[in-house]
Amino acid sequence: MKLKLLITAALFSALSSGLSIAQAPDDYQIPRTEWGQPDIQGVWNFASNIPMTRPRQFGDREYMTQEEATALGAMMAAGFTALNEVGVGGYNDFWVEQAGRGDNLRTSLITYPKNGQLPPRVEGADIQIGGLGPDFDGTRPVRTPVGGIAKNGPEDRGISERCIVGFNSGPPFTPSMYNNNVQIVQNKNTVVLMTEMIHDARIVPLDNDSQLDDGVRLWTGDSRGYWEGDTLVVETRNFNELTQSFSVFGDAYDKVLTEKFTRVNEFTVDYEFTVEDPGTFTDKITARIPMAKVDGLMYEYACHEGNYGMKNILRGERITEQRESGSGGN
Repeated sequence: MKLKLLITAALFSALSSGLSIAQAPDDYQIPRTEWGQPDIQGVWNFASNIPMTRPRQFGDREYMTQEEATALGAMMAAGFTALNEVGVGGYNDFWVEQAGRGDNLRTSLITYPKNGQLPPRVEGADIQIGGLGPDFDGTRPVRTPVGGIAKNGPEDRGISERCIVGFNSGPPFTPSMYNNNVQIVQNKNTVVLMTEMIHDARIVPLDNDSQLDDGVRLWTGDSRGYWEGDTLVVETRNFNELTQSFSVFGDAYDKVLTEKFTRVNEFTVDYEFTVEDPGTFTDKITARIPMAKVDGLMYEYACHEGNYGMKNILRGERITEQRESGSGGN
């Protein structure tokens, strides 16, 4: 954790000073594996203090001015101070992992649509907005990562609470409050993308011609990869209908995800993803998130919420029901 905080502080400083940490030197030579492929192995952090969608005040501008970036840094610092002053709550700022990466003056991580917003939804596409507050109205399946519709059974809770899919690990990877790390392991014919959140290991055969049968559906889809020059391209399809397509919208059944990993310097991999889902959105979504090298190991995230938290949530609700019915309960 100390290592993460040091990285966050350094990169936050880079944002405030307007430095671009993802700019590749002219003479940079991408390291190669023993098979001659670009070496993108290691632990990479995809935290960001840039919002996924563009704040309305920026209009169609893709980049902030230096003054606006400085103001953003000051606002974040003030917010962290206030968070500590009001008490711990769910998390204080010790756990928050946000920092600038690469194009640190961008106004949104979304690069397409050009307005930095999500495209319009298809009529009838589902929407579920979860959170740490009260349960929301809805029916099963619950696709939102956190929150839920009731406490009658684990199926009423979010899929991250159930330790099925992490709230930032996707695919695609999307920056969140913490645990924004992924470890990449390569061999000649396979790449493994292992996320810190719920320690999911996505095995990517480098064979884009052998997709699963359409009838086989998986929580994180079926990934196939190939090299396009020095860029690793990973195409994922065959998602099931039990996860959201992107953000709080739709389901992923028709989603096709294309991810691109390009090493641009010793400390940075440029990560870009495109979501195409005609069942949820009227257009594609593309976002770019520079990932920073972590000089350390990635440890298992055991997801204790699913190990004992779920049992306690359901037990607590049964006791509440007993007390309300007058039958006691301890």
